[in-house]
Amino acid sequence: MAPRRPGGQGAFPIPVEPPKAAKPDPAQLYAALDLGTNSCRMLVAQPKGSQFHVVDSFSKSVQLGIGLEASGRLSRASMSRTIQALQICRRKLDQLDVRRMRLVATEACRRARNARDFLRLIRRETGLSLEIIEPEEEARLAVVSCAPLVSTRTEQLLVVDIGGGSTELVWIDLSAVPRVDRPRAIMRLHAGFHPPDSVFPAAKVVDWISVPLGVATLNDQFNDVEDDAARFALMSWFFEEKLADFSPYNSSQPREGFQIIGTSGTVTTVAASHLGLKRYDRTKVDGLRMTSDQIDRVIREYLTLGPEGRRTDPRIGRDRHTLIMSGAAILQALMRIWPTDRLSVADRGLREGLLYAQMSADGVLEDGPY
Repeated sequence: MAPRRPGGQGAFPIPVEPPKAAKPDPAQLYAALDLGTNSCRMLVAQPKGSQFHVVDSFSKSVQLGIGLEASGRLSRASMSRTIQALQICRRKLDQLDVRRMRLVATEACRRARNARDFLRLIRRETGLSLEIIEPEEEARLAVVSCAPLVSTRTEQLLVVDIGGGSTELVWIDLSAVPRVDRPRAIMRLHAGFHPPDSVFPAAKVVDWISVPLGVATLNDQFNDVEDDAARFALMSWFFEEKLADFSPYNSSQPREGFQIIGTSGTVTTVAASHLGLKRYDRTKVDGLRMTSDQIDRVIREYLTLGPEGRRTDPRIGRDRHTLIMSGAAILQALMRIWPTDRLSVADRGLREGLLYAQMSADGVLEDGPY
């Protein structure tokens, strides 16, 4: 019971301030920052059992890749927006006194002729040192982040990460790994797609590919096509053509034991639309399984809405409406090639993979169930 002021009549409860949450120990904190073609995202977390607890997060659409397709360079405006976002990240890192971190840039900085100059500008303006990672590492870290969503019944796994500037696909054979160990086998890929021999049964990476088309770059390729439905169809077939060199493209995989995990803003937005969420809820989206029919139904709804309807649809969101159809075109192409009723939605990706990899390397994660 709350304490009461003395004085008989008119007495009332004295407000009691809730205890302030203890500031996390900086020695236990890890940070991961992902500067992509469209967004700047950061997570700060501390290990907790076999996973981690998020202490702080940041996400901002900076549209770094605007104009890159035409000019081959990052524009002044996009660099300015990005630096402003990174200054916020720097303040958060300073406030929490984070000492272990990995800060990476992906496709836009891989392709831009002035990327190195931009990284030097970032260091001068924010004090942050970003590194440009190769497509293989980006794909590997996206796979690692999805380990907790891998079913113990999965024998063939396809992980798809639809980014702003590129899309990574990784096909993994888990058939030789005991069922109970399959999620952990995915986590061990943080050491590389072809890790050295160990006492643990290994997940076999059959093939992987990084397609230099993401939601922003694919949209830019077809922004001169005025008809909405025609543009969508062209984007989907154009993306599928880029998968011809991916070895599982022409293989007929059995539906039993096959799982696709999709990680991206596109996949989570489609899931939120399917659920009818007007306010995004990660707990309802992460790990959701959708059928091909459910995905097709949402995409048809998007096409029926048209550009103006998508802009005002609360399920899509202001930052996503201009790019949702290019992302949906990629997703439809994947479901056309590998039809399955096991598409798992992952609200996780490169940042989570960076955190898992750092924590695993430091040995601070328990080797328990995921």
